[in-house]
Amino acid sequence: MADRRRRAPSVVRALLDAHGSTYAEDAGIRLRDTPQPLYQLLVLSVLLSARIRSTVAVASARALFDAGMRDARRMADASWQARVDALGRGGYRRYDERTSTQLGEGAELVLRDYGGDLRRLRDAAGDDGELSRQLQKVPGLGPMGADIFLREAQRVWPGVAPRLGDKALQGARRLGLPDDPAELVRLAGASDPAALAAALVRAALDKGVVEELVGEAADSS
Repeated sequence: MADRRRRAPSVVRALLDAHGSTYAEDAGIRLRDTPQPLYQLLVLSVLLSARIRSTVAVASARALFDAGMRDARRMADASWQARVDALGRGGYRRYDERTSTQLGEGAELVLRDYGGDLRRLRDAAGDDGELSRQLQKVPGLGPMGADIFLREAQRVWPGVAPRLGDKALQGARRLGLPDDPAELVRLAGASDPAALAAALVRAALDKGVVEELVGEAADSS
């Protein structure tokens, strides 16, 4: 146990160095507290919620944005087939038809209830729990998807930070790190909690990440 504690800071540093990009960054989203990138993060969160590889979800988000569907109005105005085609180009074929429908309905909801601006949703929610519940009204976005959105949005919504989530804590346990969010944030020092969360999620999803980093920490100790 003492050896594990001693190695924890080096494991966290190596994890962030190798895997500390957020999923939004991987999808080409320049996240800011403005309507368009926040909506793009919502789309990415819907895609990441399905039982499909995260790399495919990221590629499919990029394909949708490249096809011009970068905000809620353009997503709503796109045809169902145009959304299906873009998802297919990203490799998102198993769920493409259902997801196309969900994205169209979700865009209409965001426009109708929030004028295309998810900051209005945030401002109307009294606390993080209500914020999560409101996000889950978006078609295709369940508890896991809402957690993905907030985990990434904490970079520009500091009021929800630090937020790691169950999947990130699973990654911490696989790496032999403490599964206490406050302790993990302390170990990460000045690093962005969103980057820490994304890196820990990758450790939960990919055993190769765990083998690589635990080995590196052992070699450097």
